[in-house]
Amino acid sequence: MPPRLPAAPGGPSRAVRPSLVGWPDYRGRVSTPGYFISFEGGDAVGKSTQSRLLGQWLGELTGREVVLTREPGGTELGVELRQAVLHGRDMDARTEALIYAADRAHHVAHLVRPALERGAVVVTDRYLDSSVAYQSGGRELGVDEVELISLWAVQGLMPHVTVLLDLDPAVAAERLQGKPDRLESAGIDFHRRTREAFLRRAAADPERWVVIDATASIDDIQAQIRVDLAARLELTPVVEEAEDTIEALPDDGFDDSDSAIGYAPDLADLPVTRPVTHPAPGPAAGTAAP
Repeated sequence: MPPRLPAAPGGPSRAVRPSLVGWPDYRGRVSTPGYFISFEGGDAVGKSTQSRLLGQWLGELTGREVVLTREPGGTELGVELRQAVLHGRDMDARTEALIYAADRAHHVAHLVRPALERGAVVVTDRYLDSSVAYQSGGRELGVDEVELISLWAVQGLMPHVTVLLDLDPAVAAERLQGKPDRLESAGIDFHRRTREAFLRRAAADPERWVVIDATASIDDIQAQIRVDLAARLELTPVVEEAEDTIEALPDDGFDDSDSAIGYAPDLADLPVTRPVTHPAPGPAAGTAAP
């Protein structure tokens, strides 16, 4: 039988409280039978590589369907929004934040939540923490407003675990290849503020966040992620044999550069097979902090 999850510890930063009068507070109301894991960090830190490796391992370990996705661009509509936000011109910070929220609302409603409801493992390359870090840190918008809009868009759905791949933006810039997009070109100060915002969120909610030094080798990073997740999620191997089941993103023509808010992973080598059906692991998954 697949491993059961403990009560989900994660949620928005403990220091953040709703600040818009009359808006619903979705925190603490979401429960799904699947596993939800997000990867965060700046440009070129290796999120796509590590999310793919983790997805393969979790599929083998748990026997569950694995869905690898990303933000923005995890759905057909998301691909169009991604193109606008990463390559559009004359976009102000609030418009940018709202486009990300729209992409996330559609992504969660049409892909993430249905997968979690059927007991799948969902591994996403970026989630709402990217919006809070980039828009409140990099763009210097209000953190409360950005977080509340994001929580409203997803109706409070938060990952069980968020893996932050931390890297100095100056080092990350040396890894970038090809023509930079609008956000990759935002300047070193923008990316330093964004990194600091990620680290503040991780420090404020250590039960949900795992911070990994992204200067280590690919293998060492993946090994550390697996150790941390196995302990946090109390993972144990399945007893019966099960097929590897990884549902990959379709090839949408984006290059393989790890962009500032999303990455089109090269998943052509991953098997796409029928889902393995297992009993639901019980209550408690993907809740936001009270």
